Amino acid sequence: MSLPPHRVDYSPIIERPPIKWPNGERVALWIAPNVEHYEYMPVQYGPRNPWPRTPYPDVQQYSYRDYGNRVGFWRMLEVLDQYKIRACVSLNLAVLEHFPEIRDAMVERDWDFMSHGIYNTRYLYAYTEEEEREFYRDNVETLKRQTGKQLKGMLGPAISGTVRTPDLMAEAGLIYHTDWMHDDQPVPINVESGKLVSVPYSIELNDSPLFRVNYEADYFAEICKRQFDQLYKEGAESGRVMCIALHPFLIGQPHRIKYLNEILSYIMSHDGIWQTTADDIAEYYIDNYYDQAVENAQQYKV
Repeated sequence: MSLPPHRVDYSPIIERPPIKWPNGERVALWIAPNVEHYEYMPVQYGPRNPWPRTPYPDVQQYSYRDYGNRVGFWRMLEVLDQYKIRACVSLNLAVLEHFPEIRDAMVERDWDFMSHGIYNTRYLYAYTEEEEREFYRDNVETLKRQTGKQLKGMLGPAISGTVRTPDLMAEAGLIYHTDWMHDDQPVPINVESGKLVSVPYSIELNDSPLFRVNYEADYFAEICKRQFDQLYKEGAESGRVMCIALHPFLIGQPHRIKYLNEILSYIMSHDGIWQTTADDIAEYYIDNYYDQAVENAQQYKV
């Protein structure tokens, strides 16, 4: 019997074949800046209202996020550059056209790009199959046209999706999804054709949910360091993935930016770190461990 949701086979981490990252590194560290654009007058599409606080235009929340693209991104970038971080940006792809200066800065640094939708105010929930298929075509073509890069992964816009999403992602040539925040290693996702994996993202080491419930950046720095310590310890036996998710309009505030420096200074002072991107993690895992993981998981099916 196969239990819902059918997408990911269960496999306890203590009984998996060990993963070894390139050159024997313990932790694959990827930094995910969420570079987003919220529409001033978003179109209501589907069951969820992007900004329920007031009728549109919600100038307060629109402008709060706009701060990230005007100021916060550049302040964050300065710190990432200091530690030679090659990021994998979770990108509302409309940013590439609205803010060419940001596009050029990311391309210049050879960042990788995963889709976070076109705008963060347009969700997938109510898309028909053909509308969602067209969504991926638009994403792939936009990224290629604007950056020359091939789209390989996605964090759903506002982490939205449909029951068809993994199948349609794989059909479009994508190889990873980061909405499935359920593991410390990549995991195969069952799809109708092709290969798709879950690359660990984080809702825990993520400035957005933390800062919105009144935790502050000193606490964020502390839990990032403690999480790294544990994954680094476990990674001696089998490689782990650590993602730090950032939002420029939050971590890029003047009173918070020093804590990003503190986090990266601590982590990057250790040996055995593969500072990489979600694209590279997914490709390495598929090439070296995907088939082995699928076979190992068969013993746990009920």
